[in-house]
Amino acid sequence: MTGTAMQLQSLIDAMETIAPTRFAEPWDNVGLLVGDPQQPVSRVLLTIDYTRAVAEEGKRLGCDAVIAYHPVIFDPLKRIVAGSVVYDALRRGVAIWSPHTALDVADGGTNDMLADALALVDRQPLKPAETRDREYKLITFVPREHVDQVADALFAAGCGHIGQYTHCSFRSEGQGTFFGQEGTNPTVGQAGRLETADEIRLETVVPIAQLPQALQALRRSHPYEEPAFDLVRLAAPPEGHGIGRIGKVPGEATAEMLINLLKRELELDRVLVAGDTSNIVRRVAVCAGACGKLLEEARRQKVDLYVTGELRHHDALAAAQAGMTVVCTLHSNSERKVLARLQKRLKELLPSLPTHISEADRDPFAVV
Repeated sequence: MTGTAMQLQSLIDAMETIAPTRFAEPWDNVGLLVGDPQQPVSRVLLTIDYTRAVAEEGKRLGCDAVIAYHPVIFDPLKRIVAGSVVYDALRRGVAIWSPHTALDVADGGTNDMLADALALVDRQPLKPAETRDREYKLITFVPREHVDQVADALFAAGCGHIGQYTHCSFRSEGQGTFFGQEGTNPTVGQAGRLETADEIRLETVVPIAQLPQALQALRRSHPYEEPAFDLVRLAAPPEGHGIGRIGKVPGEATAEMLINLLKRELELDRVLVAGDTSNIVRRVAVCAGACGKLLEEARRQKVDLYVTGELRHHDALAAAQAGMTVVCTLHSNSERKVLARLQKRLKELLPSLPTHISEADRDPFAVV
């Protein structure tokens, strides 16, 4: 059972369009975790957690690529041995991409899914993202006849993304000079004399996280023994994105009414609630996953109802005593419905690539 094969890079480009990895939290580990951007992929499995059960499901379905919301590699690995899902994926040639907090922050992503479930209006990030540098400008100098070869290698390594555009570069003509010392073997001219070569100045942007791969691709594709290049760190302008969402309830509703709405939209029979469900709710904050660190920000902004995946006992107690109603869905239950949205976006961007939402994926906890 196979679909129409395409390069994994096409799936990577689509995911960067949907949930740019530059949006991810600094502590996170997002992007391509297993695989080769140039390998063929024909069928994709979408899941929150890439467990053994999900891996077996993907094998049965013939999936050779996985979008796993939670990173299958988070802390540094000291060994990859039989029995681990990473080992299995490597052996079978299964690529794994993780969007995690990049999808939480992205427009239409995980937190917008929760905000939409409660029909929130006038919404904005609960906590705006900190502006941080995220890219270098990579500048190199290439003989004209090799410029497309080098540019294509850099694009395949993740360079050249600007907004929703890919393969972005700037090229200008000029002349380079060099003197090859004894023992060198220059591509142009001869060692032992000053040479002049017509070259193209090739400029593109590269995400900081992709820099090692970009430099490897540059050296591998460039015809010179020692390619010259410059790296210029680019300051990131504020983009108005952030983690969580805060907004208003249209009209008037009690916490109980909104909780019932949330359960229906997320297809949950039960949720955990702390606080008075008869409270009138005007302002709501949502944050998928484990968002105890943002609870104080929600209290500061006078939120009446706070929805997340999980909270610590004492955080929930303090919120309830402060007059806030808190809802915990269990961690991945606050995230799983985003997979349907993600599948829809992928079908729009890559209509020939079959996608499946895992049926084996589920939260490890159940309320019984």
